[in-house]
Amino acid sequence: MPSSLFLSIAAAAVWLAACTATPRPLETVPAVDLDRYYGRWYEIARLPNRFQAMCVSDTQATYRPDGNTVAVLNQCRTATGLEQAKGIAKVVAGSRGARLKVSFFRPFYGDYWILDLDPDYRWVLVGEPGRQYAWILAREPTPDAATLTALLARAAELGFDRQAFILTPHTPAMR
Repeated sequence: MPSSLFLSIAAAAVWLAACTATPRPLETVPAVDLDRYYGRWYEIARLPNRFQAMCVSDTQATYRPDGNTVAVLNQCRTATGLEQAKGIAKVVAGSRGARLKVSFFRPFYGDYWILDLDPDYRWVLVGEPGRQYAWILAREPTPDAATLTALLARAAELGFDRQAFILTPHTPAMR
């Protein structure tokens, strides 16, 4: 094989490997004060997922302390009524509250990482290291457009598919 052809194939292989390289490790915020995090959060946007496929609007999550864990109550409006799911979350040791393991079907747990958080705890970007799941949550059901745009841009910077996010509508009755 001529050396120029070999070099071309090698260069192409290196280029293809670079295109399929794993994204950089996902970083969380340095720390989360869970006492400030507790309470109701409205889902503003999310990456589509199978376990929320039936949700059409009014998705909310409520967190409260429960001994050494965090009690989680998720609810949404479906085409036929309200759906609720109760779960628990455990803080990952050494994460200072920024990484949790959440379960709605014990013994199975999923990652819940706090990737960006307003200093006043008004909004949050949550995701997981595989970048398949992500949520934008806020204390109010309709944050301003600039905040939403900034959070979607932040998600894209972290390697999430910005275009795949879907917005969550909220009705006045559910606020």
